[in-house]
Amino acid sequence: MRRTIAVAAGLALAVPVLTSMAPASAAPTASTCQVQAGALTAGGDTVNRYVVATSPVTASPATVMAKQAFGGRSISLSSQWVWDDDFGDEMSLNGHVVSGGAMYQANQWVEKGTGGKVLRSSMTRIGGGWDVFRTLTQSWSLDDPRWRVYALRNDGTLFRWHVNPTNDGVEHWEAAGSYPGFSAVKAVTLLSRTSTYDTLLATTRGGALYTIHIPLSMPMKPVVKPVRTSTWQGFETLMASRCGQYGTLLLGIDKDSGAGYLYAVGHANGTATVINSLGKAPATFGEPVDFSWGSVVDAPLFGE
Repeated sequence: MRRTIAVAAGLALAVPVLTSMAPASAAPTASTCQVQAGALTAGGDTVNRYVVATSPVTASPATVMAKQAFGGRSISLSSQWVWDDDFGDEMSLNGHVVSGGAMYQANQWVEKGTGGKVLRSSMTRIGGGWDVFRTLTQSWSLDDPRWRVYALRNDGTLFRWHVNPTNDGVEHWEAAGSYPGFSAVKAVTLLSRTSTYDTLLATTRGGALYTIHIPLSMPMKPVVKPVRTSTWQGFETLMASRCGQYGTLLLGIDKDSGAGYLYAVGHANGTATVINSLGKAPATFGEPVDFSWGSVVDAPLFGE
């Protein structure tokens, strides 16, 4: 049965009961919403911890999802990973990683209850030239096999690809536009995915927090709106999860200190967006590479 990863990882956390709000209302009451924060350790393991919007904020210990997941490869960048435990004694983990300047489609089959024992795995090379990119954000839904991937190049150009699986399971990547002007951006996460647009949420070196609304039409023309104009420069990593019909639970990670802070964010509406600080997570986020986990049954993000 899907949605049992908490049990498989030895945790005692309930599946979140999400609240419902109208777009014009305040930020969500997020008492049972959670962010599933992932990371790749220096030793090559992928780990998971739940950061839960209780009062005060709670966090589970980091548990190993896949032991020595990449066979000694050095990983510099990772997308969100998707897990599916509806396979008896096995669990499937899927994501995209950058290693040695190349992008790979990665998959691991893990035996449940073994501390992340990898039974079999694959690394399918997508292409090279990825050493010049510093963020990797994907937009996906179980109901739509076509994924969209966004990556920010070092010169501040934001690129988009459409990703479609072929009959043999190998992905086909199609360039779907680019747009310059994002050199000040530090951290990016997906905030919304719909049939007509994606919205990214980004921090800048100057401390601003912005939404980047990207219609799926061509050519690619993002619409940037400020949400906050200061105090957000400390976060190198952002992770978002849906909380209710219109709300978002946001985890910001300061890599310099290893601290993570949790926020309940209302439906995005520029500087009128309601953001409630829920507090610091009782955990240290000190791994070299961060990413978020998602389940195949998660509803698409709808924060804008």
